[in-house]
Amino acid sequence: MSALSIAPLTAPLRGAFVKGPVQLPGVWLGNQLCDAMASSAVQATQPTGHAALDAQLPGGGWPVGALTEVLQPEPSRHAWQLLQPALAHATAARPGAVVLVAPPFEPFAPALQAAGLPPERLCQVQPGPTQAGSTATTALWATEQALRCRDVLAVVAWLPQALPEQLRRLQLAAAHMGQLLWVLRPAHARQQASPAPLRLWVQGDVGAPLAMQVQVLKRRGPPLAQPVVLPGGSARLAQVLAAAAARSQQRRGQGLPVPVVAPVKVPVTVVLPGDAAVGWKGVVHALDRVALPAAV
Repeated sequence: MSALSIAPLTAPLRGAFVKGPVQLPGVWLGNQLCDAMASSAVQATQPTGHAALDAQLPGGGWPVGALTEVLQPEPSRHAWQLLQPALAHATAARPGAVVLVAPPFEPFAPALQAAGLPPERLCQVQPGPTQAGSTATTALWATEQALRCRDVLAVVAWLPQALPEQLRRLQLAAAHMGQLLWVLRPAHARQQASPAPLRLWVQGDVGAPLAMQVQVLKRRGPPLAQPVVLPGGSARLAQVLAAAAARSQQRRGQGLPVPVVAPVKVPVTVVLPGDAAVGWKGVVHALDRVALPAAV
């Protein structure tokens, strides 16, 4: 029986273990804001048009080829004001359409035009129930088909009933086609899991009626404790409203009645799907009509 020779234990090499995280090129640490230049796995980004928000987002803007989930207490104008600068930049950079899937309200064409977003570049889809599924299922199908269309610049979809696995499918479609995708969902979806690499909560600011608060719920980086406050309207509109409020307060102080502006009733022409309507300034587009379920 042969004897086994065991080498004596040697003292551990000094400096064999490194204290703290190892800094390697191309490796992103979860406690650091992910930079597109630091990792090749990060998608390209497009500036949001809000400098304060860009400073808090990985890569300095909206992720291209990824799902961005926007949560809000109720459908409001703040989501439009959040996305308008990026949509206007996308339409100015190259040809194509911005697809709106199941918007709760009709977009206001003159306001979009004033913000640099041509209304004729929008394609609005109002899905209805079919024999194959419900309205929610049709909306998911329309969103995925829009993502796979090469003539589409970006997709904005209102999907309140979407499940995490359905959002995952949309995330994969956006990544495969390199599309901008925003999905708007209600407040109760905040408690659900989401595959979106970027998740935001948007609501109005009580202290400033025209401002909005954007809370970053999820990003590639450390959590953001404080919300980002962004202007919810143009500076000129804020000046006009402030002047109107000052005049009303002055009239109340003098005991004078404050005039009330009554809404003006505008006749609405119902246009069936497939018919064209000549609307604002003679431009033919899909916004000068009542939202009707699209024939599938």
